[in-house]
Amino acid sequence: MKVVVTGGTGKAGRAVVRELVAHGHHVRNVDLAPDPNPVCGFRRADLTDSGQVFECLAGYDAVVHLAAIARPGLYTEASTFQINVMSTFNVFNAVCLLGLKRVVWASSETTLGLPFDHKLAYLPIDEEAPPVPKSAYALSKVVGEEMARYFNAQTGVPFIGLRFSNVFTEDDYALIASWQSDARARSWNAWGYVDARDVAQACRLGIEVPFEGADVFIIAAADTVMERSNNDLVREAFPNVPTRELGGHDTLLSIMKAEAVLGYRPRCSWRTSDQTSEESP
Repeated sequence: MKVVVTGGTGKAGRAVVRELVAHGHHVRNVDLAPDPNPVCGFRRADLTDSGQVFECLAGYDAVVHLAAIARPGLYTEASTFQINVMSTFNVFNAVCLLGLKRVVWASSETTLGLPFDHKLAYLPIDEEAPPVPKSAYALSKVVGEEMARYFNAQTGVPFIGLRFSNVFTEDDYALIASWQSDARARSWNAWGYVDARDVAQACRLGIEVPFEGADVFIIAAADTVMERSNNDLVREAFPNVPTRELGGHDTLLSIMKAEAVLGYRPRCSWRTSDQTSEESP
C-alpha cells in the first residue's frame, strides 16, 4: 500500500516509517524537516496549508497522521489548538476528497483527563470513559476525534484514532529509576508509557486490519513504569478512585480494545530494555 506518514521525522514517526517500509509498504514522509537517516521519500510541507496537503497526499492510498504540536506547553494554548485542529482538518478533508482508503491518526491519552486526579472515573481507564480535556492540546485531540466521526459519516472512509500514551525510546528508559521512590512522580498518567516500536506496530495494524467506521483505541505498553504493585500505587495516589482488577504491574491504561479489534500486542518493555522489536505476524 502507498502510505503517507505525516510527522515521519519525529520520535514516533521514525519508528512508524521504518515499520511500514519493513512490511513492504511504499512510504512518503511528510514533515517540516527531513529524517537525517531516511528510508523513504520525503516531502516538506506545512499541513496548515490545505493546498500543500492535497499535493502531498495525491496518488496515495492511506495516511498515518502523526504531525502535530507534540504536547502541552511547547506553544501557547491558542497556537497549539489552532495548528493541531487546522492541520488535522486539512489532512482528513484531503483524504476524503482525494478518495484515499484509510486514515490512522495520533490522538492522545490526554483526552482521558490528564493530569489524572482524585476525580478519575475508574482504573484501569478505558475508552468508555468520557473525554475530559484539561489543556488546549487535549481539546485539539478531542476535536480531532469528532472530526474523524464527521468525515466517516460523510464519506465512509475508515478513521482509526490511536490514543498514544507517553512515547518512549530505549534511551528514555534510563529516566525510570529516578521515579521509583515517589508514586506521584508519574501518577499524572497512571504510570503509563508506550515504546515507539509498539506505536509503529499499532499504526501498521491500523493500516492493514479490516475496519469500518471511526473509533479510538488506547495504545500503551503492557506494564507500568513502576516496580511497585498497582494495588500499592493506587492506594497511595488514588485512594478513592473506583478500581477493577488491577494486576500486579499491568498497564492501567486499558489496551483490551486495541488487542481485540486491531490485534495489538505490545512487545517492548523497560523491564527488558535490551529487547528489540520482533517481526509482527
